[in-house]
Amino acid sequence: MKVTNMTSSKGNKVPNQFIIQDDNGITEFQSYETTIAQKNDNKSLPIKLDTKWQYSKTTSKYLYQFLGMNRKEIETGIKSGSIIVTDLNK
Repeated sequence: MKVTNMTSSKGNKVPNQFIIQDDNGITEFQSYETTIAQKNDNKSLPIKLDTKWQYSKTTSKYLYQFLGMNRKEIETGIKSGSIIVTDLNK
């Protein structure tokens, strides 16, 4: 498992915003102690978003960076089924 801080647009490490990569090809975005999103190295599997994925402005900014998408693209993905909304913090 590897944990790294997200980086700002200026290249600085961002506190409390983390990328967690496990040995099974799963990569998570975590804000503080809350998992916000998961994606798999296998691109054919859907992205998973936590049920409360619409967080603060800062967390949303880094979620968009993590996914490489904006809010509208995420909402479209949810409607199409390529993004699943589920409880990632059970």
